[in-house]
Amino acid sequence: MNRRSLIATLSALPLLGLARTATAQGTFRFESIDGGSYDMADWRGRPVLVVNTASLCGYTPQYDELQTLHEEYGPRGLVVLAVPSDDFRQELASDEAVAEFCEVNFNLTLPMTTITSVRGSGAHPFYRWLRDTYGFEPGWNFNKVLLDGTGQLVQTFGSNTRPTSRRIRAEVEALIGA
Repeated sequence: MNRRSLIATLSALPLLGLARTATAQGTFRFESIDGGSYDMADWRGRPVLVVNTASLCGYTPQYDELQTLHEEYGPRGLVVLAVPSDDFRQELASDEAVAEFCEVNFNLTLPMTTITSVRGSGAHPFYRWLRDTYGFEPGWNFNKVLLDGTGQLVQTFGSNTRPTSRRIRAEVEALIGA
């Protein structure tokens, strides 16, 4: 490597560090499936578990466990946000159908967005931020992203990790000071 290349590379290193310090809170807004919107700035100081969901997936029964987390840890600060997505072709055709399906089958009361893209160039800005900053992009439905109270990524969990698993509970409890 010549001297100029070395200097240019070393000069760019602090910028890479800045990219990693970007946070989700105060930056992203999701449309609510019930109307209105969710501004992540409103959740500043609270950990957030963001999960890309789908109504017609083999992992759809995880909605029950997401609701359990919402009920158990919500009063202590955790926000559980469901983000329905049709990126894997397993979501119902409309927001209304998704809302009805979740209410009838799972009695969900946790925050839920409208059907949202989570992959590729058309992904929601939050998911583009995850990809660009942390190299994370959901590989399937029910991938879970845990953020701390400052909006920093704590951990990601794949579809096979159940929402009420010991791993997720331990991370959540560490964040809420249980």
